Amino acid sequence: MSGLLSGAATDRGRERSENQDQVWVQIFSPKDGEAVGLFMVCDGVGGHLGGQFASHWAIEAIKSEFEDLFAPEETNPVAALSKGGANSTSEEITRASELRRLEQSVVHAVQNANHVVYEHARENLDLAADASTTITLAVVLGYRAVFANVGDSRAYILRDGALRQITRDHSLVATLVASGQILPDEVFTHPQRNLIFRSLGHKNEIQVDTFIELLRKGDQLLLCSDGLWEMVRSESEIVRLLTQAEDPSQACQLLVDAANNAGGMDNIGVVVVTVQ
Repeated sequence: MSGLLSGAATDRGRERSENQDQVWVQIFSPKDGEAVGLFMVCDGVGGHLGGQFASHWAIEAIKSEFEDLFAPEETNPVAALSKGGANSTSEEITRASELRRLEQSVVHAVQNANHVVYEHARENLDLAADASTTITLAVVLGYRAVFANVGDSRAYILRDGALRQITRDHSLVATLVASGQILPDEVFTHPQRNLIFRSLGHKNEIQVDTFIELLRKGDQLLLCSDGLWEMVRSESEIVRLLTQAEDPSQACQLLVDAANNAGGMDNIGVVVVTVQ
């Protein structure tokens, strides 16, 4: 039987006048069965609260898409993914089929959120004409997870003391690093480091990257906006803060404090999940 513990935090940082980052954590833990979790970080983009509206609209849209996962226990929280079942009685095949359906559901949910943000922005030109948002999310079913991202908010897994980035940034500097045109450390000083290629609401259609991971007891998931990873640049420091914390909520606060102590030049959004 699996379990999940989570924490979340956002902070305006030291340089911004408003906080356009939004986070969401939701866990369903049945008495007999696998825990289900939905975790999200959005980093809004846009002037005069436009980004704040965009990140809020995106999270609300995705919450609505996955509400069946958090239905009352007697209705089976994974029923939405298991309807129809698999033809084979093999548990391994059934679980793989569930994962594929979950991945499809994640892509659909993020694409729908993009449409929601795009349409809301067009309907509220005075407040949010230029509104868009990044997103990184994880949907966890027991020891299986589907991650997705659009933009440069990130997801990591900490396992056995090693931090591994799951998502890939949709940014100019990430492309330059991948092609060998700049070194990884130059990401933080490049004059166009804030240029991202994808965000929810910028266009009517969006490409969503997904990543399937098999989890283990003791794994920690970290989802964060660039307000964290651009400020706390040492992975060993992130590992230290995650491992010294007593619980995910404290880990989030330690990470936010570290980002602010390093300058706090942007809003900070953090979600930490411990797999039990």
